Amino acid sequence: MKIGILGYGNLAKGVESAIKNNTDMELSCVFTRRDPSKIKLLSENVPVFSIDDIKNYKNEIDVLIICGGSALDLPKQTPEFAKYFNVIDSFDTHARIPEHFANVDKVAKDNNHIALISCGWDPGMFSLARLYGNCILPDGNDYTFWGKGVSQGHSDAIRRVEGVKDGKQYTIPIQSALNEVRTGKNPTLTARQKHTRECFVVAEEKADKSKIEKAIKEMPNYFADYDTTVHFISEEELKKNHSNISHGGFVFRTGKTGWNKEYNNIIEYSLKLDSNPDFTSSVIVSFARAIYRMNKEGITGCKTVFDIAPSYLSPLSNEEIRARLL
Repeated sequence: MKIGILGYGNLAKGVESAIKNNTDMELSCVFTRRDPSKIKLLSENVPVFSIDDIKNYKNEIDVLIICGGSALDLPKQTPEFAKYFNVIDSFDTHARIPEHFANVDKVAKDNNHIALISCGWDPGMFSLARLYGNCILPDGNDYTFWGKGVSQGHSDAIRRVEGVKDGKQYTIPIQSALNEVRTGKNPTLTARQKHTRECFVVAEEKADKSKIEKAIKEMPNYFADYDTTVHFISEEELKKNHSNISHGGFVFRTGKTGWNKEYNNIIEYSLKLDSNPDFTSSVIVSFARAIYRMNKEGITGCKTVFDIAPSYLSPLSNEEIRARLL
């Protein structure tokens, strides 16, 4: 498989590393909005091209992995480049996934390509955990907790606020709520009762900090439904104390089984990640293999992780999967 990458930030570097760890694929090229001559890849002998030239390579890439931000990049880039490539993205604005799916689906179908959106660990692996839990325990409750950790999507969103030079956002689960779920109390919890959000912001010189704080706290789909704290710090402090990109979280499904629903059950799926972007990238790369195979079979249009059979993700044959893993 020949993989192309659009963008070269933390997520793209993770994709580059993940490709190195998969022997059935290779990094063909990287596209950037920056000056290509100033991009230094980890890989040797892989060219970097301007995004303006991307259409010239539509017959040389099996899957294009789009590594932009969900706030502004992916809603435009994924449908645009689904005209020319099989594409995959990590769009994580949950409330806008149906809209994004519809936009991408039409373009991909019209051009005989396949696209996979919202791939990563949430949405992605956590989504699968929620679906499996709902199917197994139809009479039950869902709970998802994220963190404590750095959210790439939320950090990108605060960096897009006018007057912000740089920033990081931490999602923090409220421990008392987590404990209630884990012990089977089945609480009814709002978003605000499950998590807090903490932002560390480097403001541009002379920027209106009160205006920045207001814009962050009132941002729909990101911060408006949570108790959010905004700290203004120096660039040096951000680099010194907030360079870590670890994350993780928990998905629970609680439910009843038995003729009289007399048995209680708790399904718990958890992740503990040293590097959020590197794990996300590893998920994306495995699903890139899947959509490449599906497109070879003539499948087109937009897909999500729910539409992918697990065997498509593995480099092993079906016989090997049955022998080793079943």
